[in-house]
Order: sequence, then structure tokens, then C-alpha cells
Amino acid sequence: MTTEMRPNLKEFEPFPVLGQVAQVTSGVVMADGPDATVGSHCLLRSRTTGRALALTHVAAVQRDGLTLVPFETVSDVRIGDQVELVADHASVAVGPSFAGRAVDALGRPIDGRTAPTGAAPRRSLPPVLDRTGGLLPMATGIRAIDGLLTIGRGMRIGIFAASGVGKTTLVEQILRQSDAERIVVCLIGERGREVEDFWRLVGGDKADHRVTLVAATSDELAPMRAQAVDTALLLAEFWRDAGENVLLLVDSITRLAMALREIGLAAGEPPTARAYTPNVFRELPRVVERCGAVRGRGSITAIFTVLSESDDVDDPIVETMKSLLDGHIVLSRRLAQAGHFPAIDVSRSISRLFDRLVDPGQRDAAQRCRAWIARHDEARLLIESGMYKPGGDRDLDQAVAARPAITAFLQQDHGEAVPPDQTRAALRALAAPKVAA
Repeated sequence: MTTEMRPNLKEFEPFPVLGQVAQVTSGVVMADGPDATVGSHCLLRSRTTGRALALTHVAAVQRDGLTLVPFETVSDVRIGDQVELVADHASVAVGPSFAGRAVDALGRPIDGRTAPTGAAPRRSLPPVLDRTGGLLPMATGIRAIDGLLTIGRGMRIGIFAASGVGKTTLVEQILRQSDAERIVVCLIGERGREVEDFWRLVGGDKADHRVTLVAATSDELAPMRAQAVDTALLLAEFWRDAGENVLLLVDSITRLAMALREIGLAAGEPPTARAYTPNVFRELPRVVERCGAVRGRGSITAIFTVLSESDDVDDPIVETMKSLLDGHIVLSRRLAQAGHFPAIDVSRSISRLFDRLVDPGQRDAAQRCRAWIARHDEARLLIESGMYKPGGDRDLDQAVAARPAITAFLQQDHGEAVPPDQTRAALRALAAPKVAA
């Protein structure tokens, strides 16, 4: 009998290739299989016609089945429909044809052109000791950044800002004036009109082959919004592995965290601070660590925008990102309301690799200017109330005397690109001690 069964055993698979839908709720599908891991993709098919119904993300694996979250809204999934594993690891194909293109989170074109093609990406992180970064400055053309908050190639920087303080304008200016060989922009949770506007502003509609846009708008489901970041990272990693210097913008990391929270809650994970689930704090470090420079290859300089409505230290996303990044740029509503643009609050911003990126002359000049800015800010109420009298505090006198020139240095018209050499010369000119008259 064993001999008779042996040919059949060759065809036997210990785990089911297909599963079936067991339960359907709003935004969540429960299935009894197939064998899959968290993060895989499964395709739902009609049990009667075999028609593809929806692509889903495996959010959780239980003893009795899977928790699936669809990438797109579905209304015709029924109990008993087939569930087919289509990808052990969620990813899209990447390749040179994505240059100058605008695509959605799954790599499908949204620019009205033919679909870009590519190959499955490599998904291994480089060894820890091969990850470098911040050794060469990256010019942005913005005096406040190049002079006082210098960014290096391969650094991971956060722009922390509330709404309406000029974040989009600043980011767009950095992208246009950057000397990066490739630019990958990931927009998460934006309105459709804003995606089109941003694509036009960064030159995508003019066939700028440096720029690739990956977008998931606010009306798309959480898996699509989360997948957009992974797709953008895969594209950036592809060009970094080819030896190119890539500038990656993710706008915003807060909306990524919100999408991950939705997925985590659907998977039954317990809510923690601000209802964020543990998967959020597992994923954010991975996103950050996938960026940077790699020895013998290129670099990914990453800019992550973070929505920060106040100085509330209880915001877990703000505090987590500050702890993970190589620096942060804080935009101030007070400065924006005063017409000071870019509204960079230098006192609350930092580049952790600044001393490694600049020469001693620029470092000393920057330290003196930052000290004057901080001293003036401390005494702002005294100055504005008319109670300040020169002669009583030498440091404050110097800060007050230098303030007009520092303010002029920090302010910059939109579209004005200042060469780094000119920025350094202007900064040194500010550093000479000044005494108020």
C-alpha cells in the first residue's frame, strides 16, 4: 500500500495553496488560509467565476486563519470566495523605466503613460558597518540650512511643522535646488489636487527624469498608504545600489503612522500612546534605517516631514522620529505669521553631523550666531515691552545689534538659490561681535 501511495505523496502539499473567505467586515476580511506570513499579499477571487476581486495585505496570522486588509475598497467579496497567495513578501518591480514617472503605491502609472517595467528588488539591508553617511555636504541653496543646519549626503532629516507655515514651499525649494542625481517623492494621504500641484512644481510634468513620484491620496485605504512608502524606498534603494546619490522625500511620516495604526488595529494589536499600535514603532525605525549611504554604493538622503501642531512632548510620533533621525528642522508658526520665510526656528533645530560637515571657521561662526539668536529669543518679551536698555548685558547687546543682519540672512525669497560659498562668506561676516548703539 505504501508503494501505491508514494506517487501521490510527491504531489501532496502540507499547507493549502488556496484559502477561503470566512468573514467579511468593514475594511477587514478573515480567511482560513492559505499559508502566509504577515506582510504578504493575497488575491481574493470569486468562488463562482474566478474573477479577481481585490488585492489584500496580510495584517495578522492566527491559528485558525488570516486577517486580510484590502488595498482598495471592495463591495462584492462573499464568504467562500477563494484566497490566493501571490507574494510572500509585498513588493513591486523596480527599474530604470520609473525615472521621470508618477505611479501609485503598487507601481501603476498615474501620469497617463504606459506602465513602467522592472524586476523584483533585492530586499536585504546592507551590513551595519557598511552604512555611512554625512561625510559630504549636500547643498540646498537655502542659507539657513546650508549655513547653520548643514545636511550631508546620506543623512536622515525631519522637517517638523504644523499646517500653514510654509512646509510644502520649503520642501519644493529643496527638491528643485538639490544637486542629487535622483529624486524620489512619496506623498501619503494628500488630496488629489495637491499631488498634481506638487508633480508640476518639482518639474515632473516637464519630463524631468531625475524625479519619480509615488502617491497614495487621502481617499485610499491604509494598506495603499503604507505600501507607498515601501515602493518609494525600493526605488530609492535601486538607484543607490547603482551608485547614484538619491534624495528621498516622504510627506508625511505622520500619515504613514496613521495608516500603520489602522492596519494594527484591524489585526487586533493593542493601542498604546495616542492609540498607536506596536507595529507603528516597529516599522518607523526600519523605514529610517533603510536610508543612508552605503560604502561602495550611492546614498539616500532622506527628508521626512512630521506633522507637529504644538510643542506637545506627549506626541509619540514626534518624539520617536527625533530620536531616530540625524537631525531635525522645526518650522515656527510665530515666524510664519510675522512673514519670516522660510520659517525655520534655528534654536529648536539641529544637524547632528554639523561639526563633521563644515570647516572650523563656519562652525565657530554658526555657534556664535546661534548663541545670539537664543539670547535674543530669551529676552524677546523684555525687548518688545520697551524695558531693554543697552549697556547692562554685553551678550544681549551683541545679540540685539546682530539681530537685523541675522534676520536678513535667514530670510530668503522663494526660488532664490544661494551657492554654498556665498552662504559661508555671509555667515562669517555676521560673526563679528556687534554692540547696540
